[in-house]
Amino acid sequence: MRIVSLLASATEIVCALGAGNLLVGRSHECDNPAWVSSLPPCSSPAFDTSMSSGEIDAEVRRRLRTGEPLYNIHSDIIEALHPDLLIAQSHCEVCAVTPADVDRSDLGAIQRLDLVAATVPDIFDNILRVARAIDRQQQGVELVARERQRLDRIRERAAQYPRKTVVVIEWTDPLFVMSNWGPELVEIANGEHLLGRMGEFSTALSAERLRDADPEVIIVAPCGFGLQRALREQEFLERHPWWHQLRAVRTGNLIFADGNMLFNRSGMTVFRTAELIAEVLHGITFGDKTEGVHWLRAHQPSTARLNAS
Repeated sequence: MRIVSLLASATEIVCALGAGNLLVGRSHECDNPAWVSSLPPCSSPAFDTSMSSGEIDAEVRRRLRTGEPLYNIHSDIIEALHPDLLIAQSHCEVCAVTPADVDRSDLGAIQRLDLVAATVPDIFDNILRVARAIDRQQQGVELVARERQRLDRIRERAAQYPRKTVVVIEWTDPLFVMSNWGPELVEIANGEHLLGRMGEFSTALSAERLRDADPEVIIVAPCGFGLQRALREQEFLERHPWWHQLRAVRTGNLIFADGNMLFNRSGMTVFRTAELIAEVLHGITFGDKTEGVHWLRAHQPSTARLNAS
């Protein structure tokens, strides 16, 4: 079987099932495990994503209104790869290639598997669906069992510590608080996720709601942004006149994290994300520390800036 994955989380799942050798093409976002970057990219963004968060949001909204694509599908490359299976996602029309994008590229003759995930159980179900599609059913069952045990270990260790209130920000301008599977991961790590709703789409809300919630910990993990790009959002967030008065900011619990790899994918990295959140909230680790690799505490504001605010 020859597989083209147009979804980063699906690429992770295929590899975790021991079938990475079946992959012949990937999306521009597929980068885990690292070796998949050597596969030919079969998609690309349809606009410049180096803009500010506000500019990206405005361009996405404009394209959704006009029906213009957010992603380009390189159908010529896909056809030359002769895949037996094409994997995409049907959950979010913004975060990754969708079936509609594929349909516009006239690739309908290729067998397709469209994944959707809004909760952790959905992610487990996707693992089993991919496993069935590539004839790795037993490997899928075993993989799900291992990852369930992994989450149980995180929950058991984190339960020994005081529960903390958390907000995970997945976009800064406008403000989006992570929903979908995010609140479940926070709960597993013995945190209380404020504002976001489990299993529902993330929606924009006023920044003042974050001010009023005033959580003990804020994790900024913008969709599609790696750690270094996420760190650039601190400057924008600090423009809110009340920002430095937030409890998380004052106590050094403003965290910037790799949203692209860990918080925005419904694949194998979500289990590492739960471990990261437990490390952030309680200082417990599971193997190697992820601080400095996948997350960093924000630079503390200067006394002059605090007084000015």
